[in-house]
Amino acid sequence: MSADTKGYVDLHDHIERLDKAGLLYRIDTPVNKDTEMHPLVRWQFRGGIAEPDRKAFLFTNITDTAGRKYDIPVLVGGVAANAEIYRIGMNVPTLADIGPAWEHAIANPIAPVVVEKGACQDIILEGEELKRDGLTSLPVPISTPGFDAAPYFTATNVITKDPETGVQNMGTYRGMLKSPSRLGMMMLVNMRAGGYEHWKKYQARGERMPIAIVLGCPPVVGFQGPQKLRIGVDELGVAGALAGAPIRVVKGHSVDLMVPAESEVVVEGFVDQDYLEPEGPFGESHGYVALEDFNMVIEVTAITRRRDAVMTSIISQVTPSESSVVKRLAYEPLFLSHLRDHLNIKGLIKVALHEPLTNLRKFVFLQFARGTPKTEIWRGLQGAVTLQAIVGKFVIAIDDDIDPDNADAVFWAMAYRCNPQHDTLILPYREHGHGPRTEANPAPDSCMLIDATMKTPMPPLALPKKEFMEGAKVMWEKLGLPKLKPESPWYGYSLGDWSDEWDDNAMAATRGDWMRRNDSYHQRRRTGVTPNTPARAVEKDD
Repeated sequence: MSADTKGYVDLHDHIERLDKAGLLYRIDTPVNKDTEMHPLVRWQFRGGIAEPDRKAFLFTNITDTAGRKYDIPVLVGGVAANAEIYRIGMNVPTLADIGPAWEHAIANPIAPVVVEKGACQDIILEGEELKRDGLTSLPVPISTPGFDAAPYFTATNVITKDPETGVQNMGTYRGMLKSPSRLGMMMLVNMRAGGYEHWKKYQARGERMPIAIVLGCPPVVGFQGPQKLRIGVDELGVAGALAGAPIRVVKGHSVDLMVPAESEVVVEGFVDQDYLEPEGPFGESHGYVALEDFNMVIEVTAITRRRDAVMTSIISQVTPSESSVVKRLAYEPLFLSHLRDHLNIKGLIKVALHEPLTNLRKFVFLQFARGTPKTEIWRGLQGAVTLQAIVGKFVIAIDDDIDPDNADAVFWAMAYRCNPQHDTLILPYREHGHGPRTEANPAPDSCMLIDATMKTPMPPLALPKKEFMEGAKVMWEKLGLPKLKPESPWYGYSLGDWSDEWDDNAMAATRGDWMRRNDSYHQRRRTGVTPNTPARAVEKDD
């Protein structure tokens, strides 16, 4: 079924679009899913390759260490190896349209439409065949070879249902293969995940919880798993709004859940309500290995898939990673909307979540227009920690001339625009959130709010003015010197404490007319300027 017929793009359409955009590597040589697949793609994130140059990898010739060959390709990096891949999946014209698209979709969901039959059930594995082959027939890679205890599902859309309201939830949780028909799953208790909230209700009723794990689906559906919407919102409706058409769903083969009809692979089963089992270790998105712990166990009842299925896997662990890109592009518009539209914070321009190594949740930068009242800046700082309990350990307000994606620029603002005694506030009793576990039972965490905006006008930034830097860049390129990658700030500009007279004098100096001020200096001496004169006595260089 074509995108025009469905009204939206499925994973196969998405792969074709990536290929046409030059954002896809097709790897047809044999690749071992247990030792080679993820390390190969990982080099995109740890090898000094700029984000725009990252691509998706489609592996078509997959083996494992035991010598088994698989007939299902695996797409790695196809969700969000870079922002452009994500934009194509969102089907919006520019990167700037991503935020508004999310805001509109969350506010205007389109309910899914039920169909009789879906491609996701072309092939069904159950009964003895499931017990014999089941999960082992899927080319599930090992994400962190040398540390992970088993192959893991990573790019999941896990569907559960509230037994009281019937509203479904979709989340992204890791899934550990234990046998052909058993899985371990960690549903993020410390992040108040919807799947965990449903499980508690089934546990109270003494019932097993039905579950459907989608591995590959239309991108606008796949993006819902990492997004954090309020509990009680059916993400399939938000996906429909992103698509501009209702998502087609079909009833699960062995569970009473609705799954996207164009899903690639669906693993169905039930979560035990009484017992937990050891699960892990696994390299987690906070950048450390999650050690073995007791988590949920799933008995698989069926695996359904498309005849031409393509499975997805996601690069996570140490950031930047594919999972951090998809979360950053989803979370930042969510926080901006929360502060600007719901709390009505004035002067707020941008919300940026720091990605490299810190994994988005610990450092939040709020960029304000110059001159925003201090009261609004502090409302923004305090409001930023109210949306999600686990986001915002250090929340830093910066001016509009500071690039929030440049940590050095943020440190510069903190160094010269922040007085820790007056411009910081520590709030107690915060969630620890997603991070490495320790044996100790730590006290609740805390967070620090920092106002690193200018409190008074400041002298200009000591770099050549823009026109001189631009002229030098033209000369640089004519000389055939190495390609430049300008880093903000790359030219000087006024920060308020600068007069027209000083500006005229500086421009005169560039024309070679700097001695014209000599008479002025002598005149000032004759009028009695001394070291005791107030205001701006002659400043000494450091």
